[in-house]
Amino acid sequence: MNEKSRSGGRDFRRRADRFADRTPAEEEVEGQLEGRNAIQEALKSGRTIDKVFVASGDTDRALQRLAAQAKEAGAVVVPVDRRKLDAMSVTRAHQGIIALAAAHEYCTIDDLLAEAAARGEAPLLVICDELSDPHNLGAILRSAECAGAHGVIIPKRRSVGLTATVAKSSAGAVEYMKVARVTNINAAISELKEKGVWIYGTAAEGSIPMYQADLTGPAAIVIGNEGDGLSPLVRKNCDVMVHIPMKGRISSLNASAAASILLYEAVRQRI
Repeated sequence: MNEKSRSGGRDFRRRADRFADRTPAEEEVEGQLEGRNAIQEALKSGRTIDKVFVASGDTDRALQRLAAQAKEAGAVVVPVDRRKLDAMSVTRAHQGIIALAAAHEYCTIDDLLAEAAARGEAPLLVICDELSDPHNLGAILRSAECAGAHGVIIPKRRSVGLTATVAKSSAGAVEYMKVARVTNINAAISELKEKGVWIYGTAAEGSIPMYQADLTGPAAIVIGNEGDGLSPLVRKNCDVMVHIPMKGRISSLNASAAASILLYEAVRQRI
């Protein structure tokens, strides 16, 4: 074994130890997958999985099959006490299995547009303006994948990335949905506009109801932060501000619910 291989092995062991010692309260690290569905979809998509921790003594055949599939794909499978899995878990719902995967690869805006072109479709994108709740981002990825969107754009700062909770909340959609992580959302919006994409911001006071928005052409739907909604500059840079008609007493929807409704309005219009 050469020196490079030995140092790589040490780095991996340190990484595994760091994951094993973490507690749910600590900040999430990208690359940890939890739960059977998230790991199953990662394997199906061909994502590289380095190591799998599985509950020792568990006789569940589905769990044993999943561990065997991971081993067949080249992962190191380590039986561990369920209490260790509990200590490692950030989702608190590991279902007896946790994996350490290669860091998720982010795409560029050009990659998202190329995906639309390859399908022969007008681009349909979602832009997340500083979402902080990983469950929201995961749910948006799931809805975007189900709706046939071509990609999701998130900022590098003040936003959750593709963490274990996001992966689990997405029900495996994170393995199929292209995600671009950009330095500046407003610069990304300008780039999309230059390439013919219309930007639809969402707000309770939007100037038109979503049913009047033309989502049949190249479109990007912008979803605001859970607390403050769209930032003022992002709002200013949108081509059109739309609202979802509200008939009840509550004046706003959860960010992921709003994204789902608008995505499926786009699907309806494009049928």
